[in-house]
Amino acid sequence: MLVTFKTDAYSNITLFGDIAQTFLKIMGHSGAVPGSISAAEAPAALNRLSRAIEGEQFSTPTVEAANDDDDEEPAVNLRNRALPLIELLKAAVDSDAAIMWE
Repeated sequence: MLVTFKTDAYSNITLFGDIAQTFLKIMGHSGAVPGSISAAEAPAALNRLSRAIEGEQFSTPTVEAANDDDDEEPAVNLRNRALPLIELLKAAVDSDAAIMWE
């Protein structure tokens, strides 16, 4: 499943469902898809996600894939995955815009 985050203040961001639900829970939401954050709730959501990422709470690798030749692909941590969503949240806060996901 893919989850697309949308706001009038920024380009759409699409994340894998499990990663998106993790971020939604960090931001204080149930993780249900679809959903939304009002413009008034956006600053608190941004603060929660930013604090979690800055605190390196989620800095360990989340994906390590290997193919049949045992060549490992680089791991991608949640900090790197969160950056586009954080930028979307910042733009929404600056523009006093709501955020939706589906």
